[in-house]
Amino acid sequence: MLIPQLETERLILRGFREQDLDAYAEMNADPEVTRYIGNGQTLTRAEAWRNMAMMLGHWQLRGYGMWAVEERQSGETIARIGCWEPEGWPGFEIGWMVRRAYWGRGLATEGARAAMDYAFRELQRSRVISLIRPENAPSRRVAEKLGQKLEGTTEIFGSEALIYGICLEDWQIAHR
Repeated sequence: MLIPQLETERLILRGFREQDLDAYAEMNADPEVTRYIGNGQTLTRAEAWRNMAMMLGHWQLRGYGMWAVEERQSGETIARIGCWEPEGWPGFEIGWMVRRAYWGRGLATEGARAAMDYAFRELQRSRVISLIRPENAPSRRVAEKLGQKLEGTTEIFGSEALIYGICLEDWQIAHR
């Protein structure tokens, strides 16, 4: 499957490449980055490789998935952002994970906005959620900047997660 490429002012969202492994492994080995992702554990380089392959496999199985995010100015792989709905997931999610060196610049919001627009326009989704650990205040702010509202809670990987959501109509109103 050909993975579409999205571009924003500062970012390129594209399919993962083998050359992304160094940056991706670094991001997944950082306990500050991973503490609110999945089970909160870091990944070894080999586990990061398998995780990256799983991201690509999600595209093949579902027709959408996570993009590798490249900073336009530097060409660095800085994040993964995109659509996520593995089997048993509580809904169609837009998720983000950014290397720590790139935190605090609004890049997660910029990339997630592009992914959400893609979900509504290209994938014809009527509702999008983001699952966020209650203590992850920066990601909660990203969700709120995207127009998502707190809708409830669920459990993922044995821990509580907040469900932030937005429907197509509210997205269209916010982005006229």
